[in-house]
Amino acid sequence: MRAGNGRSRDGLPARPHRGTEMDIVSRVKGIMLAPETEWPAIEQEPGTPGYLFPNYVVYLAAIPPIAGFIGASMVGVTVPAIGTIRVPLFAGLLGAVIAYVLSFVIVYAVAVIIDQLAPRFDGAKDFGNALRVTVYSATPLWIGGVFQLIPGLRFVGTVVAFFGVYVLWTGLPRLMKVPPDKAVACVAAAAACAIVVAFAIGLIQAALLT
Repeated sequence: MRAGNGRSRDGLPARPHRGTEMDIVSRVKGIMLAPETEWPAIEQEPGTPGYLFPNYVVYLAAIPPIAGFIGASMVGVTVPAIGTIRVPLFAGLLGAVIAYVLSFVIVYAVAVIIDQLAPRFDGAKDFGNALRVTVYSATPLWIGGVFQLIPGLRFVGTVVAFFGVYVLWTGLPRLMKVPPDKAVACVAAAAACAIVVAFAIGLIQAALLT
């Protein structure tokens, strides 16, 4: 809820929203530069798939597949003595579409896991907050996906993606009510589960492409 003086219940300036609109640029900037101050505003917003998916995930999750398609099928990888190797356009496009669709599956699955994990670390079971934490913690991963445009810089995207662990660490205690002394263990468990889910989905994607 927002107070009548235009400030949130935490005393911070309330970010205006009209209907279901979201200022994606400001949100991404906030998550990437100061996530600990962004969570109070996030907490005031809807935490349903119907809000987060079409207003945020649908745009951010498209970055890695599009950049990966361009980097692999149009730019290509230069191999000494062989030349430039490119993934066939159809195969690259199909892979990008499948990766994009599976991104939504990964986000939802990880949110379910976090929702189940929180009570084990004396936190609260709240799927809406679990989905908020999952979606916004994935922001660095999606933004870092732009480095897939240039195959030689993909490692930079991986480094940027690790910032998502810090975002998760700042969000879990506030939204899932995990005690500070158990936040690190909860984050480690959630991150490990997310990696397992992503790996399993990756195997599914590979199977679909063969």
